[in-house]
Amino acid sequence: MIECKNLKKTYGSGEEETQALKGVSFSIEDGEFVAIIGPSGSGKSTLMHILGCLDTPTSGQYFLDGRDVSKLSDDQLADVRSSKIGFVFQAFNLLPRTTVMRNVTLPMVYSGVPEAELEPRAAAALRSAGLPENRWMHKSNQLSGGQIQRVAIARSLVNDPSVIMADEPTGNLDSRTGEIVLGTFQRLNKEHKVTIILITHDPETAQCAERIIFIKDGLILEDKKNEDRKNLIQEL
Repeated sequence: MIECKNLKKTYGSGEEETQALKGVSFSIEDGEFVAIIGPSGSGKSTLMHILGCLDTPTSGQYFLDGRDVSKLSDDQLADVRSSKIGFVFQAFNLLPRTTVMRNVTLPMVYSGVPEAELEPRAAAALRSAGLPENRWMHKSNQLSGGQIQRVAIARSLVNDPSVIMADEPTGNLDSRTGEIVLGTFQRLNKEHKVTIILITHDPETAQCAERIIFIKDGLILEDKKNEDRKNLIQEL
């Protein structure tokens, strides 16, 4: 599904030049759950922006579903973001005075999905994300942090993306609620075969993934299967 070949990203020029990525290569298969972990300034956020088609590399190639994303125009990148990638962010990024159902349908509205399909598809995504139906007409500012993040997960699912990219998705949650959210990702990966890429600085959070890529100073230090994977599905 994903193949990165010698990705480099440089910001600035001359004495102000900063190499955020220094030649990163790896691949991710369809249906994998991968955590990319590194300290602040390691290059993991830059890598996520490239994988999420929010930025382009200075050099190297990035293939998504066999398509060379690194050569696409801005309009083509926007189309890929809309149709191929679902995002879940630390800050949730929901409209606070809007109902759960409306928040989840909005990406489909922007993508031109017929009106008759909006609520059925949103309902299916909310069920997959594990949010009780009695919360669907609540406004997002009436929900707990864990419930809000599950709404964000549902929103990321509605356009049937090839991959979900979660950027520090438990960063604003307490540990118990964070485990419930991570368990939701595990269940989506196991039961629905959704490809998950989790960006984190926290080794404990990374333990929910089946594979961990360690990045530091713009380089991959280690890429390994997680033999001690923590199963959180039963926590739901």
